[in-house]
Amino acid sequence: MLEKLHGNWNPGKKPPYPAMYSSVFGGIILDPAMMVIPMDDHMVHRGHGVFDTAIILNGYLYELDVHLDRFLRSASKARISSPFPQATLRSILIQLTVASKCKKGTLRYWLTAGPGDFLLSPAGCPTSAFYAVVIDEGFSQCKEGVKVITSSIPMKTPLFATSKNVNYLPNVLSKMEAEDNGAFASIWIDDEGYIAEGPNVNVAFITHDKELISPFFDKILSGCTARRLLELAPKLVEQGRLKSVRTANLTVEEAKGAAEMMYVGSTLPILPIITWDEKPIGDGTVGELTMALSDLLWEDMVAGPEPQRLQVPYV
Repeated sequence: MLEKLHGNWNPGKKPPYPAMYSSVFGGIILDPAMMVIPMDDHMVHRGHGVFDTAIILNGYLYELDVHLDRFLRSASKARISSPFPQATLRSILIQLTVASKCKKGTLRYWLTAGPGDFLLSPAGCPTSAFYAVVIDEGFSQCKEGVKVITSSIPMKTPLFATSKNVNYLPNVLSKMEAEDNGAFASIWIDDEGYIAEGPNVNVAFITHDKELISPFFDKILSGCTARRLLELAPKLVEQGRLKSVRTANLTVEEAKGAAEMMYVGSTLPILPIITWDEKPIGDGTVGELTMALSDLLWEDMVAGPEPQRLQVPYV
């Protein structure tokens, strides 16, 4: 069986997952073929789990504590208690990154109701489970614009949309629908006709009056990168390049009439959107202010202040 599992990875090539932690076996493993979770974990067969992701860039973890705070808020909504206090979770994640020797990639982690049985209720699970994986992947600042469509897949209700849980079937179908139509991804519209979010990213707009507007977070996931953008963007207001920065409800008509449009997410950090439902946003090219905002976020990721960036103590 091990020989078969090892055959899934190209021999001699750097493994895409250099390290994994599991509370089930209580340690870190470096062999991708052994990075497994029990079939009876309720995350697997009931979707009872939450997750989050932090960026590893140039040997630093970006916004680890911000993501970890949201992670535990999501777990609370899912009624999953952590097997460890937050400080221990943080320590495990740092140790895992050290063990991985990965200097650029993502650190993804999950809290689940745990293994125990195949029933609906987690009452038979002795304890919750914590898993984490380092993913060795390259990413860079996005400078090319993409096309999007309006999703016909119903978005999640606020209870589920506002927590980062593993129930991503609507997100997957929304992304596949976009790809079927030659687009990068999609835009969800809420039940009141206001702009919501993308399948796994937030969205923001620059109006013709040079206002940066992000949708309210009451019905969508409170994106860590989107919130950091709202903190950094006033620098452009001080420079006179932006008029204001705010969150607000936007109708589809208002949004499609924007001068610039963008996705906002951890590994982008900003992805310009130039076409929506086959119609151009603004003049149909990547906007100057979109890239200025992208530069602000990227600079924060590579050289921002210490609270945002944690140097990994590699040995």
